[in-house]
Amino acid sequence: MTQTLTESVAVIIILSMITTVTQKNMITIPAEVGRRFGIKPGYRLDWQPVEGKDEILVRVIPDRGELARRLLGAGRRFSPERDAVAELVAERAEEG
Repeated sequence: MTQTLTESVAVIIILSMITTVTQKNMITIPAEVGRRFGIKPGYRLDWQPVEGKDEILVRVIPDRGELARRLLGAGRRFSPERDAVAELVAERAEEG
């Protein structure tokens, strides 16, 4: 699939959004950017300057609840046949 010049320019315009820094060094995240990256209240942004350029790389860091939700069940892929919760319950029952 090939893109025409008009389609390419439209993509650039959509991705480029300008915000203004206030006197207290605050900015407003454009709603479209917030929706696209799932930014919610409580999330943090990691600002990293790009060496040799007038650019900043911004990384979205979800809140602790979201990080925990993403990790939920992640260990199953390492040991899918094992039921760690049942093993822990059995171990506790043996202890008394």
